[in-house]
Amino acid sequence: MRNSPLALAIVLLLGAANTTALAQDALADPASPQACFALRSDAIRLACYDRALGRTPEDTRAADVAAAAAQQARKAAEALDSPSPSRNEVFAHDDLGAAVANAGRGSLLDSRWELAKDSKLGLYQLRAYKPVYLLPAFWTSKPNVRPHSPNPNNAVNGPEELESTELKFQLSFKTKLAENLFGDNGDIWAGYTQSSRWQAYNSETSRPFRETNYEPEVMLVFRNGYSLLGWNGRMTGISLNHQSNGRSDPLSRSWNRVMLNVGLDRENWALMLRPWYRIPESGSDDNNPDIEDYIGRGDATLVYNRNGHELSLSARHSLRSGDRSHGSMQLDYGFPINNLLRGHVQVFDGYGESMIDYNHRATYVGVGVSLLEWF
Repeated sequence: MRNSPLALAIVLLLGAANTTALAQDALADPASPQACFALRSDAIRLACYDRALGRTPEDTRAADVAAAAAQQARKAAEALDSPSPSRNEVFAHDDLGAAVANAGRGSLLDSRWELAKDSKLGLYQLRAYKPVYLLPAFWTSKPNVRPHSPNPNNAVNGPEELESTELKFQLSFKTKLAENLFGDNGDIWAGYTQSSRWQAYNSETSRPFRETNYEPEVMLVFRNGYSLLGWNGRMTGISLNHQSNGRSDPLSRSWNRVMLNVGLDRENWALMLRPWYRIPESGSDDNNPDIEDYIGRGDATLVYNRNGHELSLSARHSLRSGDRSHGSMQLDYGFPINNLLRGHVQVFDGYGESMIDYNHRATYVGVGVSLLEWF
């Protein structure tokens, strides 16, 4: 390879981001209101102005207060002993339903999932999903030179020649396929995430891509409006998720899951809980029969976002004891460099940093830049 691996990776990352129109979401923190003027979509342009003028926190509080008042008004109307014209008028009035449906408008989760009634931006427009980043330096304490699995068809015969430092990048986006399937609630999203680990500095083996994970999914998402221990329950979703590395035996790894996604937030915090059920596969076709005991049966992600700085902590566990007790933790820190580019640091410890490493424990440290974070 004559070209610099880092330069090629930057071109690849930025090109893919432009191709998928993720540049729209780079305006999440526009330099000025004037930066929003060129956006063609009225809904996107309005959201851009709101972000540029810093209206989000105030809008969230105001929307929550209005929703609570509307719910109390509904309860008061339901408490009437007999129907009356005034009671019917209360239920017929659209303002109460609209106020309830706009609870959480401007919150962290609403900014990514368009949960509130007035946050809907339409169908088939690409949106940010998971973080998009490039880590030119991604170091591991223990390269997995001999991937294996209980399935005898998925264990390599000899060790691979791997460098402990490689390059990692991730692309992720989603689009809405349908909205308001149940009155003013219930949206269907399709998402796609791809993460690659590239042995860009391993000239002895012609710098191969060591591992790429592909993760398409379809999600049905509902807006919620409950409170729990000071947290606001904003969303509940259920998704069908496929993840694989697209390789042939003995390095093939894949699984399919049904996931429950529960999202809560408060002020500058967001918490996402995802238990899942693995869809069983037949023994001979299962490349990784014990993957749940390593990557886990659920995860939790806690995110803190303030003044452009974002800290996220993700944890997974097998939810089993003894020899089947395994898990992992990942810490990510994103910080602003300029209006569009951010610094990004990632630390991972445990099992399953990638699918080929699902039953391999190691520590990973990455440093680089990001185009998008969680929020």
